[in-house]
Amino acid sequence: MAMFGPVIPSPCQRCGKAILEPDMACKTCHSGPEGLNGLFGVSGYEEPLRSCIHGLKYDGNVRLAEPLGFLLAQRFVRIRMEADAIIAVPLHKDRQQERGYNHAQLLAEVCARQVGVPFHEHMLVKHRATLPQVGLSMRERHLNIAGAFLCAPTYATGALVGRTIVIIDDVATTGATLEACAAPLFTAGAREVRGLVLARRM
Repeated sequence: MAMFGPVIPSPCQRCGKAILEPDMACKTCHSGPEGLNGLFGVSGYEEPLRSCIHGLKYDGNVRLAEPLGFLLAQRFVRIRMEADAIIAVPLHKDRQQERGYNHAQLLAEVCARQVGVPFHEHMLVKHRATLPQVGLSMRERHLNIAGAFLCAPTYATGALVGRTIVIIDDVATTGATLEACAAPLFTAGAREVRGLVLARRM
């Protein structure tokens, strides 16, 4: 006869509130369409993952994209995510020119290849430069990033109707950036938009 222990609540993958369903978002965080249909992370923002993310993002160590992208793919499979397309949080053209690459795009390309979902590089455009989100309050983060992203014309005329999109980024704190990315996708007709990140910073 099988013995079952007590059901241990697990944290909401977005806000950290205790819930009974593992790998799920709480009802508040699962609501939309202004928000996201779930925000999922591989781990907390702690070592050694923190140093790996920093190395990819700021130190030009692009070789880290392969193992880090594989971690995202493992998470994607483990929680049985489904998607019609995978995209990355885009950088403003000035920031990308300064850095030379978009670290989120490198991660998304690896993840998409591993899980067999098409990667769409130009679905979203960051048309307005913003301040770094680090150090801003929750309200400041939302104000800073709101309206910064647009859906590319190719995708804004019906191509996304009924589709499920997964947005990849490195770190999420309040989810403001991912929500700002999701907004134009919902406007273009996307059915569901989910976020998938390497680390959740609470």
